[in-house]
Amino acid sequence: MNELWINIIGYTASICMILGYLPQAIVTMRTRDTDGIAMPTFCMLGLGSIFFVIQGLALSNWPLVVTNVITTVCSVIIFGIKIYNDYFRKK
Repeated sequence: MNELWINIIGYTASICMILGYLPQAIVTMRTRDTDGIAMPTFCMLGLGSIFFVIQGLALSNWPLVVTNVITTVCSVIIFGIKIYNDYFRKK
C-alpha cells in the first residue's frame, strides 16, 4: 500500500477516534456524572492512550500522537472528576 493511502487511513482513524471519544468526554465534563464509568477499564484506556502517544512520537506518526494527546487530556480531566465524585463527595 503506498504511503499516501497509509496516511489517509491514519488521519481517518484519528478523526474517528476523536469524534467517538470527545462527545462522551464533553457530556461527562458538563454533567459531572461518572456513575457509569468503571475505574479499572477507564484507567487502562487512559494508559493505552499514553503509550500510543509514546509510540507515535517514536515513529513520528503525527496522527497517532495528536489523537492520543487529545484522548489523554480528556481522560485526565474525566479521571479527576471521577476521583472527586467517588472519594470527596462520598458517593
